[in-house]
Amino acid sequence: MAIYILPFEKMHGLGNDFILIHEKHLPQNINEQNLAKILCNRHYSIGADGLIIVKNSLTNSSEADFVWSYINSDGSYGQMCGNGMRCFAKYVFDRGLTNKSEFTVETLAGIMQPSIQPDGQIKVNMGNPKLKPSEIPLSIELNAEQLIDYKIQILDQEFSFTPVSMGNPHAIVFLNNLAEFENLNLEKYGSVFEKHNYFPEKTNVEFAFVQDQNIIDLKVWERGCGITLACGTGACATVVAAHLKNLISAQGQLIQVNLPGGSLNIEWNKENNNIYMTGSAESVFIGQLEIDLLDQIN
Repeated sequence: MAIYILPFEKMHGLGNDFILIHEKHLPQNINEQNLAKILCNRHYSIGADGLIIVKNSLTNSSEADFVWSYINSDGSYGQMCGNGMRCFAKYVFDRGLTNKSEFTVETLAGIMQPSIQPDGQIKVNMGNPKLKPSEIPLSIELNAEQLIDYKIQILDQEFSFTPVSMGNPHAIVFLNNLAEFENLNLEKYGSVFEKHNYFPEKTNVEFAFVQDQNIIDLKVWERGCGITLACGTGACATVVAAHLKNLISAQGQLIQVNLPGGSLNIEWNKENNNIYMTGSAESVFIGQLEIDLLDQIN
């Protein structure tokens, strides 16, 4: 046995929970994907929707202030995670890894720009949405700039979805009424939707109900995680899709997205085409975990 003591911090953004570890606490050449599967197990370890590894920019040859690795609970790498980014921002700021209230983070989806607001909320510039089917990506061979309400058969039901990428793929379905939204069997349809052959890299799935011009209710099935209490990139993608369908206020207005774990404020800026997400991030506890490197991680 090779026992290793691993310091960690548990955090969440609207109930979407993560384990954060600084790279300096990890042994060299550790298998991040195996580590994520072990640590995120809710019955035999800490438990979380994903693992975030905080990395210094200099040691990782990046022009950003920080670099992160985000690994889903099933061991798959995620390009981007909005709730995870807010937790990352709070972690590096509260732990004194930066004295800047606004900084940059390199992700697989590009450079993100979180900023700590005076009230403690975290605002993140999530960049531009991608709408072309080839960029999301979709396996559908269509020469189109964007798709709106594309038909898909999932088990016993046909849905209409609008695809959007926020660095990771999303398929957004708008439901017709509140009863349909509340009674939706998310696990039944989300699990099949995620792996449909339209999506070569799988997809996150959002089921939405538009309350009014400025409020959207949302349920999320996350690729690699399943049902989660919140999804930041999903909230951003849903606001984009709602704009494309003319279901909400004009582009540039602040939209409140209600998720099971709480609410996010999303703005699609019409001048620079960037999406801005604002919400909370909370530290739950700090601890140390004893792990067997040889038997479990390598």
